[in-house]
Amino acid sequence: MASSLPSRLYRGALALALPRQQHASHVQVVEDLVECGCCGKFQKLSEIPPGTVARCIRCGQSLERRNKTAPLATPLAFCITSAALYLATLASSLMTLNLYGRERTVDLLTGPMELLHEGWGEVGVLVGLVTVLAPGIVIAMMGMILTAAFFEELPDWAPHLLAWYEKLRPWSMMEVYILGIFVAYTKLVDLAHVAVGPAAYLIAALMISMAATDQTLDRERIWRRRRVEGSLMLPNGRRVMVDRISIDKMSEMPPLENMLSCHSCGLVGVFPEPVPQTRSVGLCPRCGHELRRRKVNSISRTSALLLSALIFYFPANLFPVMTVIKVGNGGGHTIIEGAIELWEDGMIPLSLLVLFASVTVPVAKILGLSYMIVTTKMRSARGLLLRSKLFRVIEAIGRWSMIDVFMISILVAVVRFSSLANIKANGGVVSFAAVVVITIFAAHCFDPRLMWDVVGRNGPIHDDDCPQGNESEGSRVVKRAAVEQGDMEPVKA
Repeated sequence: MASSLPSRLYRGALALALPRQQHASHVQVVEDLVECGCCGKFQKLSEIPPGTVARCIRCGQSLERRNKTAPLATPLAFCITSAALYLATLASSLMTLNLYGRERTVDLLTGPMELLHEGWGEVGVLVGLVTVLAPGIVIAMMGMILTAAFFEELPDWAPHLLAWYEKLRPWSMMEVYILGIFVAYTKLVDLAHVAVGPAAYLIAALMISMAATDQTLDRERIWRRRRVEGSLMLPNGRRVMVDRISIDKMSEMPPLENMLSCHSCGLVGVFPEPVPQTRSVGLCPRCGHELRRRKVNSISRTSALLLSALIFYFPANLFPVMTVIKVGNGGGHTIIEGAIELWEDGMIPLSLLVLFASVTVPVAKILGLSYMIVTTKMRSARGLLLRSKLFRVIEAIGRWSMIDVFMISILVAVVRFSSLANIKANGGVVSFAAVVVITIFAAHCFDPRLMWDVVGRNGPIHDDDCPQGNESEGSRVVKRAAVEQGDMEPVKA
């Protein structure tokens, strides 16, 4: 996580108070060396040809991609297209329902507003954030980042913007929302005549253009336009000199316990002493991000979030998520009952999609992350590659559980005909939305590199509260395992 403004101001004050104090040791920034964000392996990565993807030799994680298209002009063109489609979507109608001559037209903002009016403000705000606010913010941020990348040197504000883009991009869920529109449409066609508005087609086009922007964006080329400062600020305000060196000029791989990579820009640094596991060692000389070897309290935070998600999961499935009234008759519907209703109507593929996204995915995320936490605590070396792949799948599919929440927001907005036909949200949707959001945060908090750390694949572990030069028994065990693995030579990805 990028350093906060009070933290930066505090370090800046210390730097002014101690302008001449320097550390005798130097920190080395190693070029052409990358750390896999999934397994933590450091490996050499030379320039790769256009149209290729470099993957980790140990776990298969994508490390870097080179596109055949123009690295800046192409994503900027798609970004401008996304901005135009986004503005057109806000000004267009999403759907029109005609019931016995009575019509109701809704747009992208109607669903969140109706949920707020019904008293389900938590869900209304969430839907508004991920379908209206977040897409606009990430499009604007990407436009500013790409514009800044055309300068000879990346401005000081651009690295922080790029770091925040990486955090906010998963919360722009237009691709999930388009499936919610499709599911809502299938439920409405039996009720009345439904006319899909231009906003639905614009959202589909927006989904494609935003995906194309991310696909053609070359983040590493953008980071290369950012200078690397000649000194690194330590947490106590002191500064140490930074030397840049190529991995090709190094006779041997530095000790793994002395290396870390910036979680934001990927810059690899080698320190003169072993790096603590989670304690900050200063600010990145390229992007200003807090330099930590691993995420802070990853296991405990993920465990707490999974427990919260499990608590919300039961009411999310036991209580109705919406009430459907047709000509004065009707009642509440749970998530599973909604999937069964689609099955009975002959929409079997759609029923399976809803069942998978709304029932299977949350359970899989909770069980999968729990399994990874338990095996990490037990220092298990079994199935490391499988667990790494499982984590990447969990991280990718987490957002798709929002299909039911989006569907309900659309149905609540469009079906408002008093006793003739009416759909209202119920408390179950709040619990279900909480499960989706909490599991997304849980996947973000978990650091998959810990699974490889505890069995010694990434060098010895140095506890944060362990004095320099002293190692805990666990560190010595992991260090012996690292030596046995012989994993100390640089390998080309």
